[in-house]
Amino acid sequence: MHDVLDPRDLVPDEAEQLLSSGHAAEELLAAARRAAAADDLAGLASVAAALAALPRSASWDFDEPSDAEEIWAALAPPAAARPAAPEQLPGRLAGAWLGRCVGNTMGKPVEGLTRDEVGIYLRAVGQWPQTGFIPLLDTLPAGVSHLHESAPFAAAGRFDAVPRDDDLDWTILGLHLLETYGRGLTTEDIGREWLDRVPFTQTFTAERAAYRNLIRGLRAPRTATHDNPYREWIGALIRTDIYGYVQPGDPRAAAKMALTDAVLSHTANGIYGAMWSAALNAEALVSTEPIDALRAALTVVPPRSRLYTSQAELLRMAERGATGETVQRWIDSELGHYNWVHTVNNAAIIAAALLWGEGDFVRSIALAVGAGRDTDSTAATVGSVFGALHGVDAVPGRLVEPTGGVVRSAVRGFDRITVTELAARTEAVRTTFEQDVPA
Repeated sequence: MHDVLDPRDLVPDEAEQLLSSGHAAEELLAAARRAAAADDLAGLASVAAALAALPRSASWDFDEPSDAEEIWAALAPPAAARPAAPEQLPGRLAGAWLGRCVGNTMGKPVEGLTRDEVGIYLRAVGQWPQTGFIPLLDTLPAGVSHLHESAPFAAAGRFDAVPRDDDLDWTILGLHLLETYGRGLTTEDIGREWLDRVPFTQTFTAERAAYRNLIRGLRAPRTATHDNPYREWIGALIRTDIYGYVQPGDPRAAAKMALTDAVLSHTANGIYGAMWSAALNAEALVSTEPIDALRAALTVVPPRSRLYTSQAELLRMAERGATGETVQRWIDSELGHYNWVHTVNNAAIIAAALLWGEGDFVRSIALAVGAGRDTDSTAATVGSVFGALHGVDAVPGRLVEPTGGVVRSAVRGFDRITVTELAARTEAVRTTFEQDVPA
C-alpha cells in the first residue's frame, strides 16, 4: 500500500492528491485505478502524463504557497514571544514527551480505521469511550475488517516498553538534529541524517518518497515534489513537536525550524501542518488552556489555506459552545473527502480533541482515537500538547507503568532510551537556545 517504488500506487495516489487540491481529476483517478488493477504500466504512464499537465480549477478559492518566502509573506507580523516560567519547563517538557509516547501507543492498534470501525471495536472490548491501551481480540467484531499491523505488539498487555513508531522516531531524530546542529540546522543536514540514522523501511508515504529521492541524488525542494503524491499528508506534522519543545513561548521561531524540516518531503498544507504543530507545542509550554495554544498556532498558517480555514472554524465552534459530537460530525462531513492520512482532517481531529477534552488526558486521547483515521499520530500530538500544557503529573501513572518509561526506536543509537533522558536532553537544548537567542 502506497509503495513509492510502484506506479500502481503512485499514479492513483497522485490523482487522488490532485483531486483533493482543486483539480478535476475524477476521470483520471478512475483510469489510474483501472490501469493499476490490470498491471497496465503503459496506461499508468499515460495517466501520469495527463495528471502532470492537469490545470487547477479556476474556481479554486485557496492560496497555498510552498516557497518559504511566500509563506512568511502571507502571515501577519508575529506577536512578541511569551516568557516561560523556567521552574515549570522541565516538568512540562517531560509531560510533553510522556504524553506523546503514551498517546501514540493508545492509538496504534486501530490506526487507519474509520470512526465507525473504531467505535465498533472499542465497544467490543468494553472501552467506549476509551479508558486505556486497547486490548487485542482473537476474533474481530463484525464491521471491522482488520487492525493495524502493529496491534500484536502495541495492544494492552503486549509490551514492556513504548512500542517503536515513526511518530516517536521523528521526534527522537529531531532531538539528535538539534543537539548536533543547533539553530544552524539546514534542510540538507536533515536529509543527510535521515540517510544515516533512519532505515528506509521504517519511513512511510511522503518520507519514504523523499528518502528515495535523496538516494537518487535529488535535493530539496524537489525531494518533496518528484513522484510524491503524499506531499500534503500528515508526515511532516508528526516530525516537528521537538522544535516547539526547545522554543517555548515563541511559536514563530518553532515554525521557522519546522518549515526547514518540512520542505524536505512536503508542500502546501503538509508544510503548514508541520509549522502549526511546532507552534502549538511551543505555545502550550507557556499556556494553560488549549484554545490559547491553538490560536497562537494558527498565526503561523497562511490565512487562505485549507488548514487555516478548517482550524479557524473549529475555534469558532468552540467559542459558540458546540458539542463534541457536533464537531466530529462536522469533521466527517466537511473533511471526510480527504485521505485518512491527510494533514487537514487529522489536524482538525487533534484540535477537536484538545478543545473538547475537558482538561482530562484520557478523554482527550479518546476523542482523537475515537475519530478514526491516523489514530496513533493524532493521539501522539494530542498527548504531547496536553503534557506541555499540564505537566508530567497529568499523564496517568497507570498508563505509564506498563511502558517502564522506556522507548523503542529505529533511530540508530536511540533504541531503549528512557523518557527521562529524552526530556533531560531536550531541556539541555532548550537552555542552550535560550542562552543563544538569534539576532
